[in-house]
Amino acid sequence: MSKSVVILASILLCTAIILGAMAAHGLEELLSAGLIETFEKGVRYQFYAGFALLILGFAKEKLAFSLRWFVRLTVAGVILFSGCIYGYSFHEQIPSLKPLVYLVPIGGSLMIAAWIVFTIQLIRLQK
Repeated sequence: MSKSVVILASILLCTAIILGAMAAHGLEELLSAGLIETFEKGVRYQFYAGFALLILGFAKEKLAFSLRWFVRLTVAGVILFSGCIYGYSFHEQIPSLKPLVYLVPIGGSLMIAAWIVFTIQLIRLQK
């Protein structure tokens, strides 16, 4: 087990639960239904990333390679993808947050890159 990866996953999952609850119960007065749906998309992808990190963190001994770049790219991706979606969701109240939407694809690309790195490392494993 990689304790640091499991802790990081736990933090991502815990904050996703908090943000999801906030979206479900506390944002209907502030955000339109469409923007709540957008916010929830950020929560969903944060969950996906958290679960992936949790599983791979517990499986570390079974992997014959480092998770360092996978973890870095995934976390950076979550921060840019989900984080910018969270901020963008409030652009009607704070118009200066609207440009955050342009960073979202970079975050998504980083999460994709994390899985490409992981797949390449698996392919390179000697039998």
